[in-house]
Amino acid sequence: MFITPAWAQEAAEVATDAAASTGNSPGILVTMMPLVLIFFVFYLMVIRPQNKRIIDHRKMMQNLQKGDKIVTGGGLVATVKKVLNDDEVLIELGHGFEVVAVRQTIMTVRESNYRKAEEQKIAVEEAQKAAKEAAKKASS
Repeated sequence: MFITPAWAQEAAEVATDAAASTGNSPGILVTMMPLVLIFFVFYLMVIRPQNKRIIDHRKMMQNLQKGDKIVTGGGLVATVKKVLNDDEVLIELGHGFEVVAVRQTIMTVRESNYRKAEEQKIAVEEAQKAAKEAAKKASS
């Protein structure tokens, strides 16, 4: 008696009845499309860059050599003295202060002998290519 009917509730019931009678309900594709789109964006923004970072870090750890300047997870800057095995390296923190570190604790390589060697190799190849081209131009 004191409660009046909820007009919005009645309107929703009428709309539901009309949709059911005409069969105009959205398909499963339309319903799932936002979820698929969100997953795709999440993959592009989060998963893919993280996988690339993991692959780069793994490659960096495999190419670790004596003389590389590294930064550990604790923020210590050190020089690799010797690669002991697949899991450990001997690092020098200061004047004769050597410590064995686990490879997984190395965060980044600041200066790499491997990178320097690769850069020198590329520079030599480019110089040889330029010399060959100059010799061809001079002979013709």
